Amino acid sequence: MDEKNKETDVSPPSSLEGGAIGYGRQGDLPDERRYHDVDVFGREEDHDIQYKTLSWELVAVLMIAEIVSNGMLSLPSSLAVVGLVPGVILIVFLGSFGLFTSWILIQFKLRHPEVHNMGDAGMILFGPLGREILSFGTIVFAVFATGGQILAGQIALASLSDSKLCLMLYTGIFAIPTLLFSLPRTLDQLSWLSVPSVISILVAGIVGMVGAGTNFGISDWSVVISTDFTNAFISVTNPVFAFAGHFMFFILISEMRHPTHAMRAAWVLQTFATLFYVVFAVVLYIYVGSEVTSPAFSSLPIKWQKAAYGIAIPNFLIAGSLYSHTASKLIFVRLFRKSRHLHSHTVVGWGVWTALIVIMNGLAFVLAVGVPIFNYLIGIAASLFASWYTYGLAGAFWLYDAWVDKGKFAAWKERWPMTGLSVLTLIAGGFICVAGMYVTVKQIVDAYASGEVSAPFSC
Repeated sequence: MDEKNKETDVSPPSSLEGGAIGYGRQGDLPDERRYHDVDVFGREEDHDIQYKTLSWELVAVLMIAEIVSNGMLSLPSSLAVVGLVPGVILIVFLGSFGLFTSWILIQFKLRHPEVHNMGDAGMILFGPLGREILSFGTIVFAVFATGGQILAGQIALASLSDSKLCLMLYTGIFAIPTLLFSLPRTLDQLSWLSVPSVISILVAGIVGMVGAGTNFGISDWSVVISTDFTNAFISVTNPVFAFAGHFMFFILISEMRHPTHAMRAAWVLQTFATLFYVVFAVVLYIYVGSEVTSPAFSSLPIKWQKAAYGIAIPNFLIAGSLYSHTASKLIFVRLFRKSRHLHSHTVVGWGVWTALIVIMNGLAFVLAVGVPIFNYLIGIAASLFASWYTYGLAGAFWLYDAWVDKGKFAAWKERWPMTGLSVLTLIAGGFICVAGMYVTVKQIVDAYASGEVSAPFSC
């Protein structure tokens, strides 16, 4: 066989295959030279396809593009449930909490360069079963999130055209460019598309706020509203899911030139998202009031609604593409981690990659148009997985590294403040998961009881 066509090992042995890799005391930053020797993509200088090309600035843009998207459009309605002050406190707290868990995830990634995704992290913490569960959860959540963005695009296109076509057609129209934009093999190629995506959601949010401020007087907003647990927890789940992007962090950091700079990107993301969410939610709630809908743009007068949705379309497209890219990338790297197909322009490599992209986007489209309760299923998927990926699992990551680092319980006892925070993080993830599931299932039951659920594949 020609030497050029032989399978080559492009990834060194890792803890996923038996040999744990560590960098000394917890919190120490690794020597980047050694990091690149042992990470998932290895040394890439001589490869055709090079993944590790992202700067921290572009990673920040990618993070914002996939997180600050249609999820923010539910935040004003959360304030309408619990009131202005509790809603703002909740958004700020969850944004700050997300920054804390980002730090833990990044430290874990730096100490375990071989980790490419949540499934790999699950292998380290829980063994083969953990790997399969967390990989499956990542794929499911990414596909459902893609479907959610396709539905957001459907709403935008319907608004722009006064709903002159069947909604299923709008969904199909939006799904095609979403698929095409997710085709690039590396995140670097998608990062440049993410720049206009971030600009579009920022401008769309500003247009929405201007539209609310110029067309409504000060409304019937309240400082605090008393409500029942179900409605109150909906106001919790909305901002939780608006910050739900941590499941992509390992994949993003794996394609950075300097992974030790990842925390800079996390600071930019969480600061921008938290401030923008607060301002957007407060302005829309104060001017539109208790009648504000989710998505919030639909509460605006028609011309402002069309303007906001039209400007936001690039963001919905790129966010959906990033999600489907993530699901495909996880499987692709799993299949070809030690193969030349990962780094070379081979027929097999491109064939499998294209097939994965088509399958993931196809699943998202079918779910979006064929499952009448798909919006609620997104809530279930987010409760089951995003609660852990964004919050809960970070506690497990820290506890694991501390346990391995300095002698089991002694390490936990010595670092008791972080141990306590990590345990609370685990508990918080579990609570959000269980309560979110309860609230979403109750919403499904109520929707069926009220006849709100439409037929599959209907207009």
